[in-house]
Amino acid sequence: MWCGRVALRRLQRIAVAPLKSCITGGLPGAVQREMSSLPRVYITRQIPPEGLKILSESGQVQFDLWDSDDVPVPRKELLQKVKGVDALLCVLTEKIDAELLDAAGPNLRVLSTMSVGFDHLSLEELKKRSVTSDLLPLVYGVNGEYGTTEIWYGDMGNMVLLRYSCVVLSPSLPPVSMDELASQSDFLTVCCALTPETKDICNKDLFSKMKKTSIFINTSRGGVVHQEDLYEALSSGQIAGAGLDVTVPEPLPTSHPLFTLNNCVILPHIASASYTTRNAMSALAANNLLLGLKGQPMIKELKL
Repeated sequence: MWCGRVALRRLQRIAVAPLKSCITGGLPGAVQREMSSLPRVYITRQIPPEGLKILSESGQVQFDLWDSDDVPVPRKELLQKVKGVDALLCVLTEKIDAELLDAAGPNLRVLSTMSVGFDHLSLEELKKRSVTSDLLPLVYGVNGEYGTTEIWYGDMGNMVLLRYSCVVLSPSLPPVSMDELASQSDFLTVCCALTPETKDICNKDLFSKMKKTSIFINTSRGGVVHQEDLYEALSSGQIAGAGLDVTVPEPLPTSHPLFTLNNCVILPHIASASYTTRNAMSALAANNLLLGLKGQPMIKELKL
C-alpha cells in the first residue's frame, strides 16, 4: 500500500493544470471555452475517482463514460459512443481495432489505456491513423524494446530482497543473459507485454535453467507462459513453486491441472487491485490523455 500512495501523490503533483480566467486590459475576462467546443472524450469504464477528478477539474475536456466499474460496455454501444470523439480512455476489456477506429472517425487523436499491457490494442491500425497512445507501465514498450522497470518495495519486500535474489525477466535481454539470470534467481518474475515475440517465452527450456528451489511469478499476461510446461516443471519438482496472477484463459477453469498442485498459487488478475494503486493508474491515464490532446509528450507513451 505504501508504494501505491507514493505513486498517487507523485501523479497528483504533476496533474495538468486547469484552464483559468485571466485579466485583459486590466479588466476580468472570461476566457474559458464554451463546453460544446471542448475536445470530446469517451471513457469506457467508471474509472477510479482520482482520474475523473483530474479530467473534471482540468476544464480542458468534456467527457462521457460507461457508468459501471465491473461490467464492460457492450460493443454495440461502444461503437456508437466513440463517434466523433477526440480522445478515448479505455481499459483492457475493450478491443481497439480497425472497426472501432473507423467508428470513431478522423477526430480521434489520443488513446489512453488504463493498463500495463497493450495486447488489446491494434498497434498497426493506430499507427496507420497516427493516433497517439499511452501505456501505464511497470515495463513499457518503445519501438519493440522494453524500458526501465520501476518497482517499489515495502518493508516485507525489502526483507525478501535482503535474503533472496529476485529478478524481473524482460524479453529485451539476450537469451544468454536470460538463462544466466534464471539459473541464479530465487524468485523469477516475468513482467512484459504479450506480443508475438513474448508468447510462450516462459517454457520448458527456461524452467529447466531454474534452480529447484526457485519460485516463478507471472504478473504480466498469461500468454507469455506455456502453461503445460509450467505444470510439468512444478509437478516434477523442477522448480519449487509458482505464483500466477494471470492465466489463459481468465478465469482459469477449476478443472485445470494447475489447480491440483499445492505449490502453485493462482489469483484472478488482481495484483494491482488496491484503492491507491488503481487511483494512481487512473490519474496517470487522465494526465496522459490531457497531455496528448495538448500535443505534449505523455508521461508514458507507447511509441508506434
